[in-house]
Amino acid sequence: MDPSQHFRISRRESLHRMGTGLGVLGLAGILAQDGSLALASDTESNNPMASKVAHFAPRAKHIIHLFMNGGPSQVDTFDPKPALEKYNGQRPPNAELKTERKTGGLLMSPFKFRKYGESGIEVSDLFPHVGSCIDEICVIRSMHTNIPNHEPSLLMMNSGETQPTRPALGSWLLYGLGTENQNLPGFVVLCPGKPVVGPQLWSNSFLPGIYQGTHINNSEMDPAKVIRHINNTMLTRSSQREQLDLLKQMNEIHLAKRGGRDNPLEARIQSLEMAFRMQTEAQQVFDLKQESKKTLEDYGPGKFAQACLAARRLVESGVRMVQVYYGDGQPWDDHEDIKAHASKAKDVDQSIAALINDLKARGLLKDTLIIWGGEFGRTPVAENGNGRDHNHHGFSMWLAGGGVKGGMTYGATDEFGFAAVEKKVHVHDLHATVLHLMGLDHEKLTFRYSGRDFRLTDVHGQVVHELIA
Repeated sequence: MDPSQHFRISRRESLHRMGTGLGVLGLAGILAQDGSLALASDTESNNPMASKVAHFAPRAKHIIHLFMNGGPSQVDTFDPKPALEKYNGQRPPNAELKTERKTGGLLMSPFKFRKYGESGIEVSDLFPHVGSCIDEICVIRSMHTNIPNHEPSLLMMNSGETQPTRPALGSWLLYGLGTENQNLPGFVVLCPGKPVVGPQLWSNSFLPGIYQGTHINNSEMDPAKVIRHINNTMLTRSSQREQLDLLKQMNEIHLAKRGGRDNPLEARIQSLEMAFRMQTEAQQVFDLKQESKKTLEDYGPGKFAQACLAARRLVESGVRMVQVYYGDGQPWDDHEDIKAHASKAKDVDQSIAALINDLKARGLLKDTLIIWGGEFGRTPVAENGNGRDHNHHGFSMWLAGGGVKGGMTYGATDEFGFAAVEKKVHVHDLHATVLHLMGLDHEKLTFRYSGRDFRLTDVHGQVVHELIA
């Protein structure tokens, strides 16, 4: 045998080979709980979800991403353009930008704008409740992305790349920061069904499997149904624990023999542990009946309202990131008639304002970053008469809480709202800024895979410091 082979085993594997393996594993677990003799690397690998120290002092600890999948129109929501009314039906040179489909002349917004709050920011009459909270909100009017197509733009907004599959923002956050509550997933996705692209939008990709987002179908917010089969009706908790400990020991012995580097097997071990711990808290956090009558009335009825309330309960319980999709598919994709935005806005307006006010009243808004927007915007020119096509050249998103300056707008589109022209913010810049608010340097949060270091922002991204309070 080559003498060098004696040095090609991990510390964990050497423990297994000393004594009987299982007994030593049990002893190692006791030592880890005591904390005095536990090996640091072993402790970390046993709990990859444990809270970790950020690169620098964070402004936010949690994120709630309100995703308006399909692409809401900026010129009908948060970016008023009087020139659309003046030149309605015309096709000036500045409106000749290429989008996905054939379009016609400029289309004035059917919705009126008015000023809200001390800041006097204009918001359309689609969002009167959100408008009442505008002094807590920073509206970015100069967003842009790469491609006017749902699939690549959804991937870009969620994972920083137009092609599948890269780790989602939530997965990067768990990898860099861990989570505060070990009895709940650190990255939760609330969507009644699945959006276009589907699970790739919350994928861990090449990061360890435990960092993947947990999809909750909130079509029916029944705590017994949102996470099915979480309770074992055949065994007591102590019997489950004994069974799981034995299974974990067997899996860890197998993992050690494979060099301790089997991502799917390690993910399975951690998932089993998480599922066991979730029995104590997961169903409680989704039991909205525990809320007061006034709170339920403040959020209003409907799936999105319930998801917003659940998001507050999740971050209050220590979950790192919650994504709330408006619906399955691409509901904001109004090619036929932009007036269809009205029903969707009515579904979300009250509950979004309630979420902001609720977090503020509980002292959580300062630590919770809220992100609102879709994968792109819509054109100021008409499609199919009264509809609007996809628009990646310029669109609006907004941020609230989590160290962001409230009561301000940032950047601008041209006079028609077609393209970002002032203080342009790419999705990579947004991601860099979000990570910065969470205490992470986007250039240092890397993972080595396939021979090179990857990061959420790839080789791009600038922190937009002007947005930070």
